[in-house]
Amino acid sequence: MSDTRTATLAGGCFWCTEAVMKDVVGVDSVESGYIGGTKANPTYKEVCSGSTGHAEAVRVTFDPAIISYADLLDVFMGTHDPTTLNRQGNDVGTQYRSAIFIADESERAEAEAAIARWDADHPGQKAVTAIEGPAQWYSAEDYHQKYWEGEGQRNPYCLAVIPPKLTKLRKSFQNRVKS
Repeated sequence: MSDTRTATLAGGCFWCTEAVMKDVVGVDSVESGYIGGTKANPTYKEVCSGSTGHAEAVRVTFDPAIISYADLLDVFMGTHDPTTLNRQGNDVGTQYRSAIFIADESERAEAEAAIARWDADHPGQKAVTAIEGPAQWYSAEDYHQKYWEGEGQRNPYCLAVIPPKLTKLRKSFQNRVKS
């Protein structure tokens, strides 16, 4: 087994992004959390208020021998709406922004390339996905982890939003979906 890498991605509600990323081949784990803000150890309530500057995000641990960082970014860009500033569907605020949080300059170059690929494949649309970081990661509270696998299956919001994202993943990235 090769070494793992980590990608930190914000695509709106972290429950939704987590559900998608968990179904991607090569992904070992997905953790929901907060990044990109000013307050140390923010709570969900504080982040939802929009006052901390954090984004709801996921930290994806993956095997680059199975899926490259570039391919993972393409899946991310293709399974949320990267064209709406500080918004995903009915979720509005900076905490729901589309962002790729980088650890170094090589990741910046790959993030820029992923956004350029998305823009080239979608004439007339422009991604507003931000490239941010490096930034401090804070794990979300335990009840947010693996949310879709548990409580999310009974949550009307999740039932309305997550299945279409999973369908998009399976349709657009057939060779990148776990069986």
